[in-house]
Amino acid sequence: MMSNTTLPPKTCEIDRMITRPEDVEKVLEGKKTSTRRNGRYADPGEILTLQGKSFRVDRVYQETLGDLTDESAKREGYATLEEYKNSILSIHKGMPWLPQMKVWVHEFSPVEE
Repeated sequence: MMSNTTLPPKTCEIDRMITRPEDVEKVLEGKKTSTRRNGRYADPGEILTLQGKSFRVDRVYQETLGDLTDESAKREGYATLEEYKNSILSIHKGMPWLPQMKVWVHEFSPVEE
């Protein structure tokens, strides 16, 4: 796992990190506490705002799709890894699920008002 000091530049802005309405809903309900993206969308400590609620990015690190577990899928808001995988493949038509493919994990938590 990379430390914060060795993170490469972000490839996208934090406001693009979670955009699908069903994912926004899962975050607001506390069912989704991480998101995986091809690029890096946030720095640790950055604040994501969804429908007026704030969430702090706690950790940002890389892993491979082969590293994912049912526990990873639960943090993404899915019951099982298979359910998460099917959802990702339905969103990204034609994308292969390659165990060695690297993704950026963004873990976040609500900011207490």
